[in-house]
Amino acid sequence: MSAAVSAPRLTAGTPPGQVPALWLALLAAPIATGANAPVLILPDIAHSLAVSTTQATWMVTAFAWAMTVGTPLAAALVRHRGLRVALAAGAITALAGTVVVATAPWFPLALLGRAAQAAGGAGLVAVAMNLAGSTRRMGAITAGFGVLGAVGPLLGSVLADAAGWRTSLALSALALLAAPAILRHTASSAPARSPHAVPFDAVGAGLVVAVVSGLVLIPTAPLAGGLTAAAALVPLGLHIRRRPDGFVPAAVLRSRTFLGSALLAFAFSTSYFILLFALPRLTQRRTGWSVEAIGTGQLVALLTGSALSWLLASAAVRLGHRKVLTLLVAVGAAAPLIAAFASWGPALLLAAAGAVFVATGSNAVLSVRASQPAPEAGRPAAIGLFVLFYQLGGAIGPALAALLVVA
Repeated sequence: MSAAVSAPRLTAGTPPGQVPALWLALLAAPIATGANAPVLILPDIAHSLAVSTTQATWMVTAFAWAMTVGTPLAAALVRHRGLRVALAAGAITALAGTVVVATAPWFPLALLGRAAQAAGGAGLVAVAMNLAGSTRRMGAITAGFGVLGAVGPLLGSVLADAAGWRTSLALSALALLAAPAILRHTASSAPARSPHAVPFDAVGAGLVVAVVSGLVLIPTAPLAGGLTAAAALVPLGLHIRRRPDGFVPAAVLRSRTFLGSALLAFAFSTSYFILLFALPRLTQRRTGWSVEAIGTGQLVALLTGSALSWLLASAAVRLGHRKVLTLLVAVGAAAPLIAAFASWGPALLLAAAGAVFVATGSNAVLSVRASQPAPEAGRPAAIGLFVLFYQLGGAIGPALAALLVVA
């Protein structure tokens, strides 16, 4: 059966009228710009808030952490309360975080605002991905992630020079422009509830947050992060056995399709974010290119890879899953190998293009496939857990890149 026929209905409850893909991309993609906007302006942030540049990097780490843990929480909100509630909660949280970042006089308060921005953004992304419904439409969302993520550092730097760093960190709020239109389209949406619906699994949610928090800390604090993750992982496994229909549905974890898709997404995402942060430094060391040439070249490479990922998602049904997966694995393995050994500038840019092509393309193709084995009511949870694996790569990758470049 073709994917066009078997693509799951991803929304919870009664499906609303189909939302145009461009609205979905606008709702989700600006979060990628907001995530990468601080990369080149951390010294400005540090100076303004009277902290060191090293401390200022927590503005990136806190955002990645909140995005990672916020994704399954937002999926649970979709599952239990429906798309409209999840969209409203995400929009309000993102707006509140943006206001805090724009006005905070102290670093801890600004850090809290960044976390709120990311948590709210996770809710918007969860809604967009639940409304996608097909690989092609999911491809529009993930390609938007790639494109806006690619321009994030440069756009953040330009805006910081023109209007201050706080303006740069407000870029993710552009997603709120799509919220009113999508609210109209989701007027008939309701959570998928049965007469025997179970309440929200707060214990399962807390254990997932603890596991993810420990994993995010491992690159920078291996002992503390590893112990935290391990200490929470065992009780999480026991809890899933007691609550198989809870925050982490046991039926999803038992699916080889889901696990294979999620682990591949994690591997591709981690590789992409390592190369995104490491390749500029490696290119400068190996080629002698100027900073301007490296920035321009990497931007072109990332935009090209993102555009190609959308073409792949559009052609995925025609090509078939096996061919698409073979292509993704081949390019995904080649990109880090090229980056490890190449000393020619264009080859390093090719590695960057390949990495973003695989990360965004796999997110579109595998997210739809990962949700197929789940029952209708569990599909929002399956998507949320899949995106958690992808976002975990985005949280761990930059820290690993710093370690590898220094080494």
